[in-house]
Amino acid sequence: MKKTLIIAEAGVNHNGSIDIAKRLIDVAAEAGADYVKFQTFKSEKVISAIAKKADYQMINTKDDSQSQLEMVRKYELDKDTHVELLNYCKEKGVKFLSSPFDLDSIGLLNDLGVNIFKIPSGEITNLPYLRKIASFKKEIILSTGMCNLSDIEKALEVLMNNRVSLDSITVLHCNTEYPTPFEDVNLEAMKTIESAFKVKVGYSDHTLGIEVAIAACAMGARIIEKHFTLDKTMEGPDHVASLEPHELKALVSAIRNIDRALGDGIKRASASEIKNILIARKSIVAKENIKRGEIFSENNIEVKRPGNGISPMLWDKVIGKVAKHDFQKDQLIEL
Repeated sequence: MKKTLIIAEAGVNHNGSIDIAKRLIDVAAEAGADYVKFQTFKSEKVISAIAKKADYQMINTKDDSQSQLEMVRKYELDKDTHVELLNYCKEKGVKFLSSPFDLDSIGLLNDLGVNIFKIPSGEITNLPYLRKIASFKKEIILSTGMCNLSDIEKALEVLMNNRVSLDSITVLHCNTEYPTPFEDVNLEAMKTIESAFKVKVGYSDHTLGIEVAIAACAMGARIIEKHFTLDKTMEGPDHVASLEPHELKALVSAIRNIDRALGDGIKRASASEIKNILIARKSIVAKENIKRGEIFSENNIEVKRPGNGISPMLWDKVIGKVAKHDFQKDQLIEL
């Protein structure tokens, strides 16, 4: 059975509060997500003083006077907080994951024993970053927002040239707009990536609602990543495009059901429906009372349920045969 890996992305929706971060872990664990993902960075190593906010950041924070650097500083999590959150995840039975945004943060996550490196879309063209992640030879999840196939190809080449196995990489189709308009999702591109690079694929979703993530799962995504929050009305850049707890729970439930429903691809009668074959299929029966010695014809036989007699697929073989005994109307024909 297909088992989709579900990453509930808390991101920076903790707003710099360890208490909110722990509540987010509670929500992810209760929903049944496999991982809860945060973001690891040192603001000054990621963002220059002249970097402007993205449009969605200005809209969602309702503040166009603050620089991107000023906005992001309060979302930093120090090493001790990482350790506390990692241990809290273990306590709650959900795995800890975080996206590093600078070289020092890559080292921190490796030192903490995180077993998967999640590369965010903005780092896919960062050569020193890709090389450092590749050096640890761990599982890699690569997001591809804002990318074309050439960008993905170059990033994969860097990773594989540094002795990372293609089998250990999952590439996520993604759109880096929060929220993503439905007409910009281009979900078919996920299959294009899979075909072009013969790689495992998934989907990182920034649309409103859960429909597109569910569709991606049905299309074969190995991983689904989705932002979530305690409350969409909270202050911060990503809350608006995030799921609330009840929505995250619904998403996880839907994905688990789809995993079960996809099956193994072999077309056959399932265990649950075999009992209905005799009820739903039909047999050849007497259309009227038939006397022994009469010839079966379209005038005296027809097709009706149940299906435990002669199959209608043998109709031509029955036509023209002689009745060996009397048949009552609706009686199953026997040869």
